[in-house]
Amino acid sequence: MEPEQQAAAAKSLHGMMPLSPASRQRLQKVFEHGQRCAEKNDYDYATQLFTQCVVEDPGNVVYLQSFFANLQKKYGNNKSGARMAGLKIKSPRSTLSKAATKGKWAEALQAGCTALAINPWDIPTLLAMAHACDELGIDESQLSFLRWALDTNPKDISVNRQAALTLQRMGQFDQAIACWHRVEQAKPHDEEALKAISRLSVEKTIHEGGYDPELLRQGNSADGGSHSSVASYSRGSNKGGVEETADEPQLPPEERFRKEIAKDPTELQGYLNLADLQIREQRYDEAEKLLEQAMQISGGGDLMVRERLEDVLMRRSRQRQAIAEKRSEDDPTDENLELAARIRAQANQIELETYAAKADRDPHNMRLKYELALRLKRAGKTKEAIPLLQAARSDPQRRMQVLLELGECFQKIEQYKLALGSYEQALEACDEPDSEIRRLALYRAGVLATGMRELDRAEKHLTELASLDFAYRDVSDRLDKINKLRNSG
Repeated sequence: MEPEQQAAAAKSLHGMMPLSPASRQRLQKVFEHGQRCAEKNDYDYATQLFTQCVVEDPGNVVYLQSFFANLQKKYGNNKSGARMAGLKIKSPRSTLSKAATKGKWAEALQAGCTALAINPWDIPTLLAMAHACDELGIDESQLSFLRWALDTNPKDISVNRQAALTLQRMGQFDQAIACWHRVEQAKPHDEEALKAISRLSVEKTIHEGGYDPELLRQGNSADGGSHSSVASYSRGSNKGGVEETADEPQLPPEERFRKEIAKDPTELQGYLNLADLQIREQRYDEAEKLLEQAMQISGGGDLMVRERLEDVLMRRSRQRQAIAEKRSEDDPTDENLELAARIRAQANQIELETYAAKADRDPHNMRLKYELALRLKRAGKTKEAIPLLQAARSDPQRRMQVLLELGECFQKIEQYKLALGSYEQALEACDEPDSEIRRLALYRAGVLATGMRELDRAEKHLTELASLDFAYRDVSDRLDKINKLRNSG
């Protein structure tokens, strides 16, 4: 996807362009202040701070998780919220509904957070907030609201139905089927549920077996798909290959880790061990839920837990992206292509926010600056990527890649002399004379120099490229063009 398309897709996610690094840093400081307040049991002020974070950056799942964890602790997990919550919640819930109807999403999110501050287990508010996230294209946050609603009432038909439809769209096969089964149990012979279960079972088989997707279109016509995890389910297999210990060799690793957690719920290592196993088995939703528990126990201050959770969110978004792109390749309808572009932009935004947080925590790490710059570049935020790439030039391990990316950024903002200089510095930094990245740098330098009428420099770079690979793109035509320009001059 071109940067303009990526930026447009990102804009559709939140109804606004992605947060600037300055805004993100400001919100991160607000978030950290909220964490400190929560640790001191100043729940009300923490709620105000977390609400600000959620409203301004609704796609940041970590903010949302901390918002819920703080309220859960405030109310002692009583599942009913404040006293007389049923009366107090009516006004903000009504404001949420009216604002959503008018597409005033910031106002809707603010009202929804106000309502949830009164009762974080209020199903109508949770569903309304999930719907708002759906309208904004924020899938991860939508699933967080739905999962919280499911934890509140696992048998609620409306919650399971909405969760199943969301998971279908995102390619979460097992979890969507589990939600539909609960709908079927609560409402036997529900036609929509039966059709969805049948279709999803077929699509899961096709996806896992690599079969012809035309088989799916030959089946029934219910909507299908699936991917994240609102409905957690347990498996006891040892796919992760974790070694047994001498203490309890008879127990599979997962059972042993769960036993460790049950024995001492305040000890984080058991959570980390079990999460690592679930990550290896690609059970990202279970790992996320487990790590959220560990975050609550640690008060949000344990870096190992936070980094594991960040890793899970990125892995899951990449997995969902791969499923969506495979579906769009197999069945390139406008709907599937649009969904793949949307999920691709979401995955980049999740990685952008994660690397921004990592870079803030470790400001001297040049690799993190480089990774953050790549995500900013993909999101169309070229000018913000440039200072990070300039800083990352000092990293000898990826100097050529950094300079090549820097040249593309300069070229994008029409700073052509700076761009050509970066391409040529990249060539000087290359220690692999016959590598693909050198070919690309030679091509970009040659094409740009031609456009700048720097014909000697253009000929030098393109001639070297032709000597390495005469069939590379249109290099021969480019050299002919240089000769024509010389003759016409």
